[in-house]
Amino acid sequence: MSKDTADKSREFDIIVYGSTGYTGRLVAEYLSNHYGGRDDGPTWAMAGRSLEKLESVRDEIGAPASTPLVVADADDLASLEAMCRRAKVILTTVGPYQLYGDALVEACVKTGTDYADLCGEPAWMREQIDKHAEAAKKSGARICFSSGFDSIPFDLGVLMTQKEVEKRTGKPSPRIRGRVRAMQGTFSGGTAASLTATMKAAATNPKIINILRSSFGLTPGFEGPSQPSGMVPGYESDLGKWAAPFVMAPINTKNVHRTNFLLGHPYGEDFVYDEMMLTSPGDAGKAAANAVAEMMKNPFGAKPPKPGEGPSKEERENGFYDVLFVADLPNGEKLHYGVKGKYDPGYGSTSRMLSETGIALLSCDKPGGIGTPGSFLGEDLVKRLEEHAELSFAAEN
Repeated sequence: MSKDTADKSREFDIIVYGSTGYTGRLVAEYLSNHYGGRDDGPTWAMAGRSLEKLESVRDEIGAPASTPLVVADADDLASLEAMCRRAKVILTTVGPYQLYGDALVEACVKTGTDYADLCGEPAWMREQIDKHAEAAKKSGARICFSSGFDSIPFDLGVLMTQKEVEKRTGKPSPRIRGRVRAMQGTFSGGTAASLTATMKAAATNPKIINILRSSFGLTPGFEGPSQPSGMVPGYESDLGKWAAPFVMAPINTKNVHRTNFLLGHPYGEDFVYDEMMLTSPGDAGKAAANAVAEMMKNPFGAKPPKPGEGPSKEERENGFYDVLFVADLPNGEKLHYGVKGKYDPGYGSTSRMLSETGIALLSCDKPGGIGTPGSFLGEDLVKRLEEHAELSFAAEN
């Protein structure tokens, strides 16, 4: 049976797996509030281990009592396969993925079901690429990692910056800097747990360290030019500000290079990219940048947030982010391109991005495999995010 034929027989467009967790319930709430009752909205269901908890969360978020509920367990491959056969797309927030994600990826690949997650765990992602990429191509399953704040604003930001550069100059920029100008929000418990699990795994497997260190850890068979580490504070004279390390750069840069790799290197095989956070001018900016660099040794402090914990609704709604991309042009000038988003990046905006990725996958015509939001969806997802998720993508000069 072809993937198209199988999809037509499936009960739901989307199943949100992990709906009883903190971020999962935000995804379910977004789908219910934004698309509930709309003729053009997806058919969707909530999934998790406990029917009782699913019923409770459904009622808490104000979803209709008729919202379908699906019981599935990460430790039970048969239940995951049964869930996958009922949906065209699985959205999963159940992490750390290196601890709980193997069976679901396997089930989606086996059943030809599209998949999107919030993974920022490059060693696990590389393991899945090596293990399942060929099988996903055969089954038609599109496995789309990193479909939240890591790494959509950066992956799509670079893609759109390059499109603007090509429109103006006829060729891509060989060098782009990603610079977080401003951000208000909190790290999720899932992000902290994922980093902890990655560090534990690296301690017992030296191969993981090589993947974590390389900007090309997700491009098997291709190693591009040396890339800036992004770990050393420095003054950026063209921006008039100090730049400090950015905690999410190690995963974002890998996804940017993977998108370039999967699309056949439209940015060029010599493309150079790094990410940092901007502070301010002068001695105050330098001190802030150095403080951030020191904090990077233990970004979550003595008491990291636990999975399932998160900010209040007010805190989520007051969050935002503003990312600048600076592209070198052939004439020596710089192109500035901005990506901005409302809401707390790790929760409020992430839940919207994951939801819209799932909906965009429903109309995606790319072949199966293990890819990125940029390689699978590109400008189609940009349009959805602008129309529905309150992100903006725009050239600034």
